[in-house]
Amino acid sequence: MTFIDELKWRGMIHDIMPGTKEQLKKEMTTAYVGIDPTADSLHIGHLVSVMLLKHFQLAGHKPIIVLGGATGMIGDPSGKSEERNLLSEATLKHNQARIKNQLTNFLDFNGDENSAEIVNNYDWMKNISFLEFIRDIGKHITVNYMMAKDSVKKRLNNEAKSGLSFTEFSYQLVQGYDFFYLYEHKNCKLQMGGSDQWGNIITGTELIRRKLNGQAFAITCPLITKADGKKFGKTEQGNVWLAKKYTSSYKFYQFWLNVSDEDAERYIKIFTLLSKDEIEKLINEHKEIPHLRILQSALAKEITILVHSEEDYNSAVEASKILFGKGTKETLSKIDEETFLSVFEGVPQFEINMSDVVAGINVTDLLIDKTKVFSSKGELRRLITGGGLSINKEKVTDANSTIDKSWLIDKKYILVQKGKKNYFLIKAIN
Repeated sequence: MTFIDELKWRGMIHDIMPGTKEQLKKEMTTAYVGIDPTADSLHIGHLVSVMLLKHFQLAGHKPIIVLGGATGMIGDPSGKSEERNLLSEATLKHNQARIKNQLTNFLDFNGDENSAEIVNNYDWMKNISFLEFIRDIGKHITVNYMMAKDSVKKRLNNEAKSGLSFTEFSYQLVQGYDFFYLYEHKNCKLQMGGSDQWGNIITGTELIRRKLNGQAFAITCPLITKADGKKFGKTEQGNVWLAKKYTSSYKFYQFWLNVSDEDAERYIKIFTLLSKDEIEKLINEHKEIPHLRILQSALAKEITILVHSEEDYNSAVEASKILFGKGTKETLSKIDEETFLSVFEGVPQFEINMSDVVAGINVTDLLIDKTKVFSSKGELRRLITGGGLSINKEKVTDANSTIDKSWLIDKKYILVQKGKKNYFLIKAIN
């Protein structure tokens, strides 16, 4: 299966320039995707472009990632209604280093001819003066051509009160110059990106044609949305990030596990490396027993291992069992603090003195006097009698049982469960 055929069955092609398929058949081709390092982590919205490069490299071609040290200082108006804040050079350098590290999970940077490469467009933009740029580049692209772009027209048609600054208007020229520079210095003949980038990419192919009489190509993928039309990759807390410090492995895993059946069928093609036969088999199995969520489980497993690790995936699975009543005291002791807190984010919390736990404290004192988990001894006794109270996933049968230091999870937490769904977290502090 060719690269283009692979993308087609996966639903990853929106636009493709005529001649692209023939170019890829003719020779090993170099292609690039641009990422503006506006944060020190990629989020899952970036993953479509990254997966494009992954499949591209697997097909024997050479991928380049352009981290936009220069374009990141400007801001791309595509798909945006307001101008974004510009970042300092120091912040951009920090972000670039973090992103480069994340990309090593997807691409082979130590291969042979088609080894992946990361470049920074600031390196070739920093020494070009404004006058040089408008003389050597600007004269080849007309204002009429630039105004015809959807990203420009939308902003000029009063979509936003702020209008469109000259800085943003010039973005497509700067991105076009990236393609021109890479064509000239890296023999890069293809640019890929989201469908909202088509106008910017075509500016580059036009610049290459007009200045060098060369031929360059373009592929864009659809912008991913959810089945209900809402934006993909967003939760109530914001973006789903690849960095664990922003989105824990557990939350990352849960995001994919909770997508709809319709979305799972699309996402498993786009965000995993499973073959066509493997995916079709999973889809058929899922349709027979949808309540088992076979597609979601496979999707969550593959993408969590790809972005994080198998260890993180296993930890997320173990953590998930806790909320569904399958967890044990041993399960709790295995998961790390970050995952543990992610699982129980938002549950009521209480603090007690570590000295109380060290000395030993009975269940009644702990849950009524020290924390107010229960309002009365009667309520506590009734729940214990009915078998509805657990501490660290172990049933409590005696209100006078002693809780000591050996009960602490990660040396500081005690998990209380009333009934099936009501959790409380007690933290012992010094």
